[in-house]
Amino acid sequence: MKPPNRLFAYACLALSMSLVGCYVALSKPLAAVLPVFLLAWMRFGIGGLAMLHWLKKPVDEPPLTPQTKRLLFLESFLGNFLFTICMIYGVSLTDAVSAGVTMAAIPAAVALMGWAFLRERVAPRTWAAVVCAVGGVALFSLSKPEHIAHAGQALGAKNTQNLAWLGQLLLVGAVICEAAYTVIGKKLTGSLGPKRITSLINLWGFVLTTPFGLYLALDFDFAAVGWSTWLLLLFYAMAACMWTVWLWMTGLKAVPAAQGGVFSVMLPVSAALVGVLLLGESLTAMQLVAFAIALASVLLATLPSRAAMRVGRKNRAG
Repeated sequence: MKPPNRLFAYACLALSMSLVGCYVALSKPLAAVLPVFLLAWMRFGIGGLAMLHWLKKPVDEPPLTPQTKRLLFLESFLGNFLFTICMIYGVSLTDAVSAGVTMAAIPAAVALMGWAFLRERVAPRTWAAVVCAVGGVALFSLSKPEHIAHAGQALGAKNTQNLAWLGQLLLVGAVICEAAYTVIGKKLTGSLGPKRITSLINLWGFVLTTPFGLYLALDFDFAAVGWSTWLLLLFYAMAACMWTVWLWMTGLKAVPAAQGGVFSVMLPVSAALVGVLLLGESLTAMQLVAFAIALASVLLATLPSRAAMRVGRKNRAG
C-alpha cells in the first residue's frame, strides 16, 4: 500500500484524535451503567464483528514475522489494556487536574520515544510544536473551573491512605503506554496495512479483556440497560475500535511519530467542543487561550519547512 500524501495523513490524524475526544465526552453515560472491563470487552467484541473482513491477509502482504507478532501484541497490551488500567486507577487515586496535566506530556513522550527507538530526527520546529502542545493541554487542564473547585475535595475523599504518589505513577505509566502505542504503530505501518493492524490489535484486545468481561457479565443485568445506551455503545465501539485506529494508522504511514504525537491535542479540543455544543458546558477565556496554544502546535508541526517549499518550487519549475 502506497503511503498517503502528507495533507491527507494530517487530516486522518486530526480526525482520529477528534473522534477520540468525541467518544470520550459522550461515553460518560456508558461508564455509569456498565463496569469498565465489561464495557471494554463488549467494545472489542462489537468492533471485532465489524472488522471480520479486515482480518483476512491481503495477497501482497508478507508473512507475519515473530517480531511483527510481538509488536501487534504490545500495541494492544500497552495501548488498549494497560493504558486503560493506568488511566482509570490513576485518576481514582489523584484527581482530574493531575490527570490532564500529566497526559499533556504525551507529545513529548512520543517525540522522545520516536527518537530513541525509531531513530527519527526531530526537527527544531517539531520540538517547538511539542512544547506548545504540552503547554496548551496542561493550561487547559489547570483552567477547568470545576476541576479547580473540586480537586482538593477529591483528594481528601479518595486518598485517605495517602496513595496520591501511586496514582501519579500510574498516570505516568499511562503516558508511556500511549506514547508506545504511537511509536509501535509507526513501526507496524512499515509492513502492514492500516486495516490489518486495526483488526489484529482489536483481536488481541478482545482476548485480553475476555476473562474480566465474562466474569462481570455473569452477574450483570443486561435487561436493565436502555436502548439509548446500546446505541451509544455501538457508536463507542465503532469509533474506538475501528474508525479512530484506522485513521491513526493511515496517518502514521506517511508522518513521523513525533509529528503524529502533536495531534493528540485535538482530543481535549474536540471533547470540550462536544461538551459546549451538546452537553451545555461553557468555556472560560483561559481555556480559549489554551486551545489557541494547542492548535498553534498543530500548525507548527504541519506547515511545510522552507527547504520543502524550495524543493516544491524547483519541481514545479522543472
